[in-house]
Amino acid sequence: MSTHEPAGENVTHSTPPREGNHGRAKWVFIGFMALAAGLLIAEHRVHVLGALPWLILLACPLMHIFMHRGHSHGAHEHHEDERK
Repeated sequence: MSTHEPAGENVTHSTPPREGNHGRAKWVFIGFMALAAGLLIAEHRVHVLGALPWLILLACPLMHIFMHRGHSHGAHEHHEDERK
């Protein structure tokens, strides 16, 4: 006859994960990503710095469009009063 565990208890027989291999793999992955990021930054710095003046010029009209919307100069309220 086989032994059965009581139905009311949830007993799991799994072994706890080994932190040694998982922790080491995590640090290897972080090191690899840091190396890859460093190489990407070093190789593509010229491209980004070459586009920087154009990005600054592009930022000017975008800031003008999006930042002046919050100003309340009263121009819209003035036109509504004249119609009444």
